[in-house]
Amino acid sequence: MFQLDGFRRRSAIAIAISFVLALALPLSALANVALTQISTDTYTNTTSQHKTQVEPDTFSFGTTIVSAQQTGRFFDGGASNIAWSTSSNNGASWTTGNLPGITKHDNPANPYDRVSDPAVAYDAKHNVWMVSTLAIIEVPGGIVGQAVLTSRSTNGGTTWSNPVTVVTAGRNGNLDKNWIACDNTSSSPSYGNCYTEWDDNGLGNKLYMSTSSDGGQTWGAKKSPGGYHGLGGQPVVQPNGTVVVPYFNGSQIGAFRSTNGGGKWSNAVLVSNVTEHTVAGNLRTSPLPSAEVDGAGKVYVVWQDCSFRAGCPSNDIVMSTSTDGVTWSALTRIPIDAVSSTVDHFIPGLAVDKTTSGTSAHLGLTYYYYPAANCTAATCQLNVGFISSTDGGTNWSAPTPIAGPMTLSWLPDTSQGRMVGDYISTSFGSDNLAHGAFAVANAPTAGGADCATATPNCDQATYTPATGLTAVAGATPVDVSTQQPSGPPHSDDKLLHTSR
Repeated sequence: MFQLDGFRRRSAIAIAISFVLALALPLSALANVALTQISTDTYTNTTSQHKTQVEPDTFSFGTTIVSAQQTGRFFDGGASNIAWSTSSNNGASWTTGNLPGITKHDNPANPYDRVSDPAVAYDAKHNVWMVSTLAIIEVPGGIVGQAVLTSRSTNGGTTWSNPVTVVTAGRNGNLDKNWIACDNTSSSPSYGNCYTEWDDNGLGNKLYMSTSSDGGQTWGAKKSPGGYHGLGGQPVVQPNGTVVVPYFNGSQIGAFRSTNGGGKWSNAVLVSNVTEHTVAGNLRTSPLPSAEVDGAGKVYVVWQDCSFRAGCPSNDIVMSTSTDGVTWSALTRIPIDAVSSTVDHFIPGLAVDKTTSGTSAHLGLTYYYYPAANCTAATCQLNVGFISSTDGGTNWSAPTPIAGPMTLSWLPDTSQGRMVGDYISTSFGSDNLAHGAFAVANAPTAGGADCATATPNCDQATYTPATGLTAVAGATPVDVSTQQPSGPPHSDDKLLHTSR
């Protein structure tokens, strides 16, 4: 593992016990927040793009924050491994390393060729940190999502065991887009249960759930909620033990739930229809939900959507909420800027401070954006922003530029476009500050300006704000949709693509 207290960019990195990271200065004139790099791609295999990291997820509990991210991105799916980054002091310093026991790029004796889709959880009852991952094998003509795995740490996220297998793909199976969450409320009847979600692309993206009650050491039989199909489900657990799982089915956000600790899963209900603007420049994005829950159990779901803008010229980040996972609020538009602006917003990572709730709930949202939606691969300027609310999302602060601009050619290339991630993440620490994790790209250090051909000299790593960001009271109210969702989501929407 590596100890990250600071970073001197583009210096030689010794792959040894530790290296030093200096606090990065703001990356451009647009950004006014100091950043810390919390991980780097340490792999050198010639089959993937280096140095690249994409798609971080985070979780916080107490003073500990854990992030996990793909490292060494392949063009047609997955990465050389999953890197982890752990802070035990609310982001003041970080330790990082790579998960053991998964890919052959980490150790030739390992069983899998690639890995993708990291998601982080903590089980307070058993004092176990977990990272859920999608293990991938290479087959003639392509790749297959072969297994959903759970890596475990019992010492605060600084040492990780070889993974436990949650499920293995059956005949013609092709697993995808796993997620994990645990019940951390001691008064809940299901305290200590953890829940893993995934879909099977080989079965038309059929959704599945599995439950563990022993700290992720063993997992129960897979269960399908009503035979629904979708992608990107994100389970969250309410204080009463109810598990709510928002997901995307290709044209809608739906949600299903369990009220008995994963013993049975309900049919899905409709959260909202989705209208999406295709992001310019062949950047890889989709309206996957980012879900969180406040201290009283209110569930918040956000995604990218253009329905508030006449003619759908660009996306906003929109939100719907529920107190029970069954009835959902009318769609609201988070007012990052006016609907008449040229800005395109996408890939949101939402955080809710669980020490707050209701009309006093603190929300923090990290997201990517283009200042001008109508751009090309050569002219698009990719940025990271942050916005917050201290009244449960009724009013929002002014946005804060975080990083950018980035040129799209600096990003690793994939079969679905240039990539920073299908998702990013934000978590509130015990310091009540929002700690986002996101990929930031710089020009390759050698070999030209295109990461796809400059490898191994790309420069895309995982960053976080150096001191965390305060949720600020705002005076800009949300825009509220006049249309209420109605009817169930499509149960037969096959969504025949994979997001690896």
